[in-house]
Amino acid sequence: MPKHSVPAVTAAAALACLAAFGPVPAGAAPGAPQPAGQPGRAAARFVPGACPEPPEPIEALSTARCGYLEVPENRSGPGGRTIELAVARIPALSAKPAADPVVFMAGGPGADTFDDIPFLIGSGLNRDRELIVMAQRGNLYDRPNLACPEVDRFNEQSVGLGYDARQAKQLYLKAVKECRDRLTADGTDLSAYNSTENAADFADLRTALAIPQWNVYGYSYGSNLALTYLRLHPEGIRAVAIDSVAPSQFVTLPWTWGSTSEGIRNIFAACAAQPACKDRYPDLPGLLTEQVRKLEAHPLTLNVTPGDAEDGKDGKDGGKPVRTVLDGGALLNLIVAFTPRPKDMPAALAELADGNPERFAQARAAGSVQKTGVFAHGLTNSIACSEWAPGYTESDVLKAGQKAYPGWPETVLAQPPQLPFQYPVCGVWEVPDRAEIQRVPTFSSVPALVVAGTFDVKTGASWAKDVARNLSRSTFVQIPGIGHWVVPQSPCAQSVLASFLARPTAPDTGCVDGVEPQPFTIVPK
Repeated sequence: MPKHSVPAVTAAAALACLAAFGPVPAGAAPGAPQPAGQPGRAAARFVPGACPEPPEPIEALSTARCGYLEVPENRSGPGGRTIELAVARIPALSAKPAADPVVFMAGGPGADTFDDIPFLIGSGLNRDRELIVMAQRGNLYDRPNLACPEVDRFNEQSVGLGYDARQAKQLYLKAVKECRDRLTADGTDLSAYNSTENAADFADLRTALAIPQWNVYGYSYGSNLALTYLRLHPEGIRAVAIDSVAPSQFVTLPWTWGSTSEGIRNIFAACAAQPACKDRYPDLPGLLTEQVRKLEAHPLTLNVTPGDAEDGKDGKDGGKPVRTVLDGGALLNLIVAFTPRPKDMPAALAELADGNPERFAQARAAGSVQKTGVFAHGLTNSIACSEWAPGYTESDVLKAGQKAYPGWPETVLAQPPQLPFQYPVCGVWEVPDRAEIQRVPTFSSVPALVVAGTFDVKTGASWAKDVARNLSRSTFVQIPGIGHWVVPQSPCAQSVLASFLARPTAPDTGCVDGVEPQPFTIVPK
């Protein structure tokens, strides 16, 4: 994602996948939660309160109205406890805003929703409308918060281990178990943290705030959630915009390989279309395969001073060097995490082949510095283990990897990108199978905007087209040369989204034809 550093071993924002189930009529799926307010169940309510105070102040919160949405933790059974979800209402910049706000659904699952606010403001989401942000259940600033400091501490260690090493697996599973044991000892019902309940929370939020109609914008996992919300709770939705789409009917662990390979192919094809890039890097697919094989057979162990992989700092401005292991699995997953950025990837691979691993090593070492307790790994595991993992096995992940990259080492292909050891993790996490409930396509006539970036190696652009076909009044936009979470990175996408919110059935997409990938970085031979 544009602003999140992805941990070295566990994902800080993963989604993905493959198997489709047959169409199901719109309306409540089996096992869908009942609306709040039914007899024997307390209605959801919004309680005004102070805004969160992030370590790095967010200017927009200074004028926001905040509070908590109180909802049942588990709507499927009466008498359970109530949880609190942090909400911020950010005013429109316009003196005469539209009556229908925009509600935002963040990626992850488990990412800090409030951390996305500056990107939303910078993209113009509150220019003409109020912007409503709610932390999905279990996220930072919620009660409970399903953060796993145990996993964060492991991630700091993991840069010094092989990506798929036995020791890494053992330490990771130990951290996951410690987190699970702590959360369940506090009374958390891990089975209640799923997309169906998430969607019901947003439906309850609209009702609690007495908003007749609003617009929905979600990216990455938030697109999956937005589709679930549209399918189960269509009332009151004026329009839906989804960005970097993870279709609910396809999200499984094996799909990560197809999505990753699509994005990488598109990056390499864009390089081949630029004469200078093609001349300097004539065989990028072969170069990537060569380096993955080489590093997996002979990993590099380096002492690297952590810098900021997002802004390209080299780490020479202070800090202690950390032991950093760069193997084939780590290389592939750094690419999936956009570290380095796509425009620098060919140069980084060429430098690596010439004996200079600095770009990748620096990005790997950056994982040794974690924001402990911020990312809700518990929400990630509850959703991944109940919705993405069931119905497939580790061998299915390997087969999908072999289809995407024939000849790559099995040790690399055995792990779904960004979600290593997820099947063993699910054996520890122990939540019920919800695949049949969640893997359902959404059919709707609500106006929709579907946005994809050709360089997206997390949620491949082609999958967004399948979603658009099921939304009868949808506009599909594909932005060349942009990766995961398109809108904040593309002025054109921002313009299209603004036009869509103003005229949902007739947005102006004219700028798209003029967009080209930016020139790739060329390093001397």
